[in-house]
Amino acid sequence: MSGRRDFLNQVAPENYVAGLGRGATGFTTRSDLGPAREGPSEDQIKEALAKRAAQLGAAAPTAYGAPDKKEEDDDDDRFQDPENEVGLFAGGAYDKDDDEADRIYQEVDEKMDRRRKARREAREQAEREEYERNNPKVQQTFADLKRALSTVSDEDWANLPEVGDLTGKNRRARQALKQRFYAVPDSVIAGAQAAAELGTTVADDGAADGTITDFESIGKARDKVLQVRLDQASQAGGNDSVAGSATNIDPKGYLTSLAKSQINGGEAQVGDINRVRVLLESVIKTNPKHGPAWIAAARLEELAGKTVAARHLIARGCEFCPKSEDVWLENIRLNDNHNAKIIAANGIKVNDRSVNLWIEAMKLESEPSAKKRVLRKALDFVPQSVTLWKEAVNLEEEVDDAKLLLAKATEIIPLAVELWLALARLETSENAQKVLNKARKAIPTSHEIWIAAARLQEQMGNANKVNVMKRAVQALAKESAMLKREEWITEAEKCEDEDAILTCGNIIRETLGWSLDEDDDRKEIWMEDAKGSIGRGKYETARAIYAYALRVFVNSRKLWLAAADLEKTHGTKDALWQLLEKAVEACPQSEVLWMMLAKEKWQAGELDNARRVLARAFKQNPDNEDIWLAAVKLEAESGESQKARELLETARQAAPTDRVWMKSVAFERQLGNIDAALDLVNQALEIFPGTAKLWMMKGQIYETQKETLKAREAYSTGTKACPKSVPLWLLFSRLEEKQGAVVKARSVLDRARLAIPKNAELWTESVRIERRANNIPQAKNLMAKALQELPHSGLLYAESIWNLEPRTQRKPRAIEAIKKVDSDPILLVTVARIFWGERKLEKAQNWFEKAILADSDLGDTWAWYFKFLLQHGTAEKQGDVISKCVANEPRHGEVWQSIAKDPVNAGKDIEAILRLVAAAVE
Repeated sequence: MSGRRDFLNQVAPENYVAGLGRGATGFTTRSDLGPAREGPSEDQIKEALAKRAAQLGAAAPTAYGAPDKKEEDDDDDRFQDPENEVGLFAGGAYDKDDDEADRIYQEVDEKMDRRRKARREAREQAEREEYERNNPKVQQTFADLKRALSTVSDEDWANLPEVGDLTGKNRRARQALKQRFYAVPDSVIAGAQAAAELGTTVADDGAADGTITDFESIGKARDKVLQVRLDQASQAGGNDSVAGSATNIDPKGYLTSLAKSQINGGEAQVGDINRVRVLLESVIKTNPKHGPAWIAAARLEELAGKTVAARHLIARGCEFCPKSEDVWLENIRLNDNHNAKIIAANGIKVNDRSVNLWIEAMKLESEPSAKKRVLRKALDFVPQSVTLWKEAVNLEEEVDDAKLLLAKATEIIPLAVELWLALARLETSENAQKVLNKARKAIPTSHEIWIAAARLQEQMGNANKVNVMKRAVQALAKESAMLKREEWITEAEKCEDEDAILTCGNIIRETLGWSLDEDDDRKEIWMEDAKGSIGRGKYETARAIYAYALRVFVNSRKLWLAAADLEKTHGTKDALWQLLEKAVEACPQSEVLWMMLAKEKWQAGELDNARRVLARAFKQNPDNEDIWLAAVKLEAESGESQKARELLETARQAAPTDRVWMKSVAFERQLGNIDAALDLVNQALEIFPGTAKLWMMKGQIYETQKETLKAREAYSTGTKACPKSVPLWLLFSRLEEKQGAVVKARSVLDRARLAIPKNAELWTESVRIERRANNIPQAKNLMAKALQELPHSGLLYAESIWNLEPRTQRKPRAIEAIKKVDSDPILLVTVARIFWGERKLEKAQNWFEKAILADSDLGDTWAWYFKFLLQHGTAEKQGDVISKCVANEPRHGEVWQSIAKDPVNAGKDIEAILRLVAAAVE
C-alpha cells in the first residue's frame, strides 16, 4: 500500500479557496445558514490570484479587482491638485486683467456671503440647538441628580460607606491585624518618662540631660525684634516724629535711610532673595551682554534695601551693555540728580540717537533754558523724532516761537499728522486753512486732517456752506484709505466730546452708508449703531444716525418711534415736537405717532393744539378707533364730558368696534350713569356676543346694584360664550364665594380648569378659596397638584411660600423656587418680602429692584417697592421710584388693575394709583 495519502484526505494548500479556479468564490444556501463560515474577502482573493499568477509566470488577472499594470510614464499626481496648472496654462502670464477678474469674483463672493450670512447663522444655530437637544451631554443628563444632592444632610454624607476592598479574605486579614499585639521595650517607656523631666544638675561638658539655655538663639530673636521695630519706626517716622518718644528718629540721621527700603521683614524672606540673586548672577555670567538681566539684578538689590550694590551692578551693566538704553535709563533712575546727569551724558555719547535718553536728560534739568538747550542739541542728532519736537514745542511759552518750531518740524517730518494739527491749532483761521491744505497734500491718506478741516469750517461758521467731509470721502476712497463704518462712528463721537456737533453730523451723513448695499439689513444695522452710541452716552451721534436713516427710510414707523424716544429721553420738548411733526407727515397712517404728538401737546398744557393734532389725524385715519378713543380721553380728562360723550357716539357709528363700545360703557360708569351704561352694554352684547370684557362689565354693573341673580346669570352666560376668558371665570367664582356658596365657587373653578388647562391664575384662586375657608390641607393638596402641572409658575410658588409654608420654611422654599423660576417678578417680590421681614433691608431693596427690572409693567411690584420705601427709604429715593413708575406707566398686576380700573378712581394719575395700591397690598 502506498504511503501517500488519499487525495481527499490531504491537507489543503495554504490560501486555498475552493472553487476559485472555475470562478466560484463561495456561496450559501438555506441549509448553510447558521454556523456556515464566510467566504474569502476581497483582499484574500486578490492575494491568491497574484500568488497563482506568479507561480505560472503570467500576468495577474483583472477579473476580481486586481489592479491593471500602469504605464511607467503615467503621472496621476498632476490631476490631484486643482491649483496645479502644469500643462495647458503652464506658460500663461498673470496680468492686470486676471487680477481684476479675481478681485471681481472675490467681491461677488463676499457680497453673496453677506447676503446669506443671517440665514446661514440662523440655520446653523437651529441645527446646533437641535443636535444639543437630541444629544445632550452627560453633565446635562445628570444635572437633576446633582441638584438633588443639595438636599442630602451632613449626617447622610457621614454615613456613606468608604470605598475599599470588602472581599472576605482581605476583611479577615484586616481583622486579624487589629487583634495582633506587640510588646513595647522598656527602653522606650523609660525614654518617654525622662523626656518630660527637667534636670537640676549642671554638667561640666554642657551636655546634661536638663534644659540648656541657648544664648545664640536668644540673640537672633532679639535682633529680629529690633529689626521689626526699626522697620515700623522708619515707616511711621519721617518728618512728623515726636521728640522725646522712645521711637523718635532723627530725620537727618542715618536711620532715615530705612524709609527708602521697599521691603520689610515680613514681606519677603531673605532666602528667596538669595536664591534669586544666585540665579541672576548665573544669567549675567552666562550672557553679560544681556541688558534685562543687569536691570533685574539691580532692582533685586534695590528691593532688598541695598541701593549702593544696585548702583554698582547697574554701572557694570552699562559697561557690558553700552548700547542698551534701558540699562542707562535704569542707572539714571537709581542715582541722584548730579550723578544722573553725568550718567545721562555718558549714555548719550554711545547712544546719541536714543530719544528716551535725551528726554530723560532734559527732565534732569531744572531751568527751562537748560531744558531747551538739551532738546535743541537732541534735535541736531535726531531731527526725525516727533516726540522731541513735541517736547520742544511744549517748553515754549511764546506762541510765535512755538509756531516757528512747528513750521520747522513739519518741513523736516512732513508725514507727522500730530505736528500739522498742532500748527493748525496755533494759527489763525485763514492760516490754519493754508496749513491744513499743505498737510493734506503731504499726507493724502490721513482722515484726521480732513476732520480737522471740517472742524475749522465749523468754527468759522461755514459748516453748512462747505461740505468738507464729502470731499474727504471722495479723496480717501481714491487713495484707498477709507475707514470702516464703525471707525467713522468713533471719530464722530470724538467730535461730539469736543463739542463739534456739526462736524459729528457731517461725518455720519457722509460715511454711515459706506460699504452697505441695498440688499443688506441697513435699517437694523443703523438702529444697532444708534443704540450703541446711546449706550455710550453719545446722543448727538445717535441723533445724526437716526436722521440719516430716516432720510433713507422715510416711511419707517419703527425708526420714527426710536428717534422720538431718543428726543423724549435725552432731548428737548421743541426738538421732540419738530420730530413728531415730520413723523406724522411721513407716516400719516400711523396712529401711534399722531397720538404721541397729541399727548405731548396735551401734557404741555396746549389743549387746543392737541385737539388740532387729533383733527388732522381724523382726516388721515377716519375709521381708526385709537384716534377716536384718544380724542375721547383728551376731552374727558380736560372736563368736557359732553364733548366726550358726543365723540363716543360718533365713534360707535364711524368705527363700531367692541373696544369703542367698551370705552362707552366705562365712560358712563365713571360718570355714574348706571342705567345708560347697562343699556349700552346690552346693545354691545347683541353686536359682539363673544367679547368677554362686555360680559364682565355687565356682571360688575349688576353687582354694584346688588342684583346678585342677574350678575350670576351674566357671568354664567359669559363663560359659555367666552370659555377661554380667565378673568370672567374668576369674577364668577368670587361672586359665588361672596354669597357664601363655597361649593359652587369650587365647582366654577373646576369647570374653568377643564376649559383652560395649565393656567396658574385659576389654580391659585382654587388654593385661595380653600385657604379662605380654613381648609388648609385641601389647599396644600391643590397646590401640590398645581406645581406638578405648572412647575415654572412664580405665582404658584409665591402663594405657596407666603401662605402655606411656616415662617421657618419660607427661605428654603424660596431658594428651591428661585432655582426653577429665576426671573419671575412675583417670586422675586416674595423673596424681597422675606428679607424685609428678617430686617435685611439692603437685600430686600436689591430684590425689589431685580423684580422691577424683570418686568417694569407689573404695577404690584412698584407698589410693594414703594411701600417698602415708605417705611425704610429716604424721600429722595421715594421720589425717584415715583418718577420711574410714571415713566414706565405700568398697566398690569392683580391689585393694580382692580384699583386702576375701579370707576371711583377714574381720572387719577399714576402716582395717585401707586399710593392707593401700596396701601392696599398686604
